[in-house]
Amino acid sequence: MPARILAITITLVAAHALQAAEPDAQRYWPQWRGPLSSGVAPHGNPPANWSETENVRWKTEIPGQGDASPIVWGDRVFVVTAIKKDAPAGEAPEQPDQPGGGESAAPRGPSVPQDAAPQDPPARPDRPGRQGRGGGRPGGNRPTSAYEFVVIALDRATGKVAWQTKVNEQVPHEGTHPDASFASPSPVTDGEHVFAYFGSYGLYCLDMNGKVVWKKNLGEMRVRNAFGEGASPALHGDTLVVNWDHEGDDFIAAFDKRTGNERWRTPRDEPTTWATPLIVQVGSQAQVITVGTNRCRSYDLKTGEVIWESGGLTQNCIPSPLSDGRVAYLISGFRGSALKAVRLEGAKGDISSSPNILWTYEQNTPYVPSGLLYRDLLYFLDNNRAMLTCLNARTGEKHYGPERLEGLRNIYASIVAAQDRVYISDRDGATLVIEAGPTLRVIATNKLDDSFDASPAIAGDEIFLRGSRHVYCIAKAR
Repeated sequence: MPARILAITITLVAAHALQAAEPDAQRYWPQWRGPLSSGVAPHGNPPANWSETENVRWKTEIPGQGDASPIVWGDRVFVVTAIKKDAPAGEAPEQPDQPGGGESAAPRGPSVPQDAAPQDPPARPDRPGRQGRGGGRPGGNRPTSAYEFVVIALDRATGKVAWQTKVNEQVPHEGTHPDASFASPSPVTDGEHVFAYFGSYGLYCLDMNGKVVWKKNLGEMRVRNAFGEGASPALHGDTLVVNWDHEGDDFIAAFDKRTGNERWRTPRDEPTTWATPLIVQVGSQAQVITVGTNRCRSYDLKTGEVIWESGGLTQNCIPSPLSDGRVAYLISGFRGSALKAVRLEGAKGDISSSPNILWTYEQNTPYVPSGLLYRDLLYFLDNNRAMLTCLNARTGEKHYGPERLEGLRNIYASIVAAQDRVYISDRDGATLVIEAGPTLRVIATNKLDDSFDASPAIAGDEIFLRGSRHVYCIAKAR
């Protein structure tokens, strides 16, 4: 066999073996922020262009309200929702009488504090009675109606409901911010079970046919000004992690995913946060990285012991941490701007003044939307505005920004990417697609008849957009 043909054959065999060994999770979107927890779909290739009449494979109306992002595994798309009893679909939840006393933000679905009115975007017109800038008060009126907390599985090919399971029904003990919902945390799956988390209303493990395997009641959160709950659970191996920051006794806890048995619980001292924990493998040790106003911390996944910590970020920590396995990027942007890059190797104890803090950046960081880490570039928005910054993730050097994103307005959804394209969706139904790289180049601006607070999910050649009324499957026509 000629040397060139032999070399090509060896390369193809090696590539095939690598692909075969790759975890199934990387082909799907199993959790908040995707398979790498970075907003990236490594094998995704969705369209760059769509509209209500182009590249919409299906569109399914979802009852109730939920800001949780969809997740995807195999032939199923999973969403969670909270359905107000005897209320028309899409009706806004009632609000509580008194502030509950906490704070919020999660996989967009986080809640946005009303006392941030100078920075808040206006309310979405599709949510009756909801108020944004210049209206309403945190907390509103305490709910008097019961809500059904529901997990829905959609057929990935058709969008039809495969099953729908009500896991709980109760009257919420406190309300939400006008732009939030009672179903903000995103579910997570390992391909065998779906773990749905409704915060104060329970943590549930369901099998792939919708049967509840186990459930946990963790108590009642008292969120600052009753802004609502939002942080999603994180899954690594057989361990499920929940962060419980509110205005009462805080903790972070780990559970056996098979049984729901608690493995450890570590107290925390933070005002309410809405950021989902990030689990990163650092050498032989899995670390659970969290952000906070007081301190940013990393915990040993096996024991819950603190590995390292540093100074905190701003108030109202909502964006999730990001990491490439070597460096963790911690970010928030409420009434201030904070971003720090932490080298994970060798990080122990208090690293606030150590060389493990590689660089910091204190301008134009996001309030609600999480950033994107893609090809050594770090993308993030300015507050909730359509203003994008792109940094060199290794050095913190600015490539551009904040640059105005024409065609977009206010943004809660987090940024996602696939196939050298970056996707940013806004609250008016528009999605801007830009070319990944150190210069800003717009590929397309797409518009749908819905509004998007939930972050997109990408799997294969499809992108799934969860709007206030519908879930869309966007894919090229077959």
